[in-house]
Amino acid sequence: MEDSYNREIDYVRIAVTDRCNLRCFYCMPLQGIEYEPKENILSYEEIIRLLIILSDIGFKKVRFTGGEPFVRKDFISLLEKVSKLNLYDSIHITSNGTMLSKHIPKLKELGVNKINLSLDSLSPERFEKITRRNDFEKVIKTLYRLLDEGFTVKINAVVMNGINTEDIIPLTELTKENNIDLRFIEEMPFNGGSKKNIKIFNARDIEKTLRENYSISKDVISNHGETSTNYIIPGFKGKVGIIPAFSRTFCNTCNRLRITAKGEIKTCLYDNGVFSIRELIRSGSSNKEIKAKFIELIKFKPENGFEAEKNIKNKSFRKESMSSIGG
Repeated sequence: MEDSYNREIDYVRIAVTDRCNLRCFYCMPLQGIEYEPKENILSYEEIIRLLIILSDIGFKKVRFTGGEPFVRKDFISLLEKVSKLNLYDSIHITSNGTMLSKHIPKLKELGVNKINLSLDSLSPERFEKITRRNDFEKVIKTLYRLLDEGFTVKINAVVMNGINTEDIIPLTELTKENNIDLRFIEEMPFNGGSKKNIKIFNARDIEKTLRENYSISKDVISNHGETSTNYIIPGFKGKVGIIPAFSRTFCNTCNRLRITAKGEIKTCLYDNGVFSIRELIRSGSSNKEIKAKFIELIKFKPENGFEAEKNIKNKSFRKESMSSIGG
């Protein structure tokens, strides 16, 4: 399935909940966000139905996000059902790692072995300041257990000016002896509306920090849908990448569609939700009608995040939280 800019759209990110047990300040304000009522959240049956329809138009990869996906009751049962469909080449999860450890044996059994962990600091004190929770040890133990069990692990680290820039090098050092894909991500404006006039520590700043400390070279191998500029450090087992999420210089390779926990389709991270697929499902529409709507929406996917933002009439979309968007 191609959009109007000849990009193959074959990757869907589905937020199974807008709830999270952490309170990362770059994701939501101190008082939290107003969660969606339970009846507004897509059911597991509705998610399965959507995945079957999306597979029929060529989707091959699914990532489950939140909020924190393991906060939702019986999330493992959804993974079991998706695995049994045998329709997707890979099933991925993005998690904060605080509730994941006990599920590792079941994830291995299901072949769900690609995990993105959110980890913004290797300092317990900074971790607590960022997340407003004291769960650093849980996350670190989960990280090393995943590595020991042979999982493919990516670390997502949001780089915040004046907050955790000093963690760039310690996090990079993790990739020296561990086969980890580390992704530094530019801070974005979505945290429930309390973020104003932020000064971005951007991709160029991050790369400059890396070059001041390492002899790095850009990785010439680019995977389909890659959003990061990746680097190789001689002698390191892992890789380091930078995602210009605020600068939005990767849009020409975008291959994804987002479905929020309440069933809104986002064809771009910077739109404010272009269609409620939940309402279409619950109106009694057939699979054929839902499939046609997906095809229509993909064809109207904007060229880039700047166009998506420009097309928004109500600029209050920045009051959204990354927890409700689904990352």
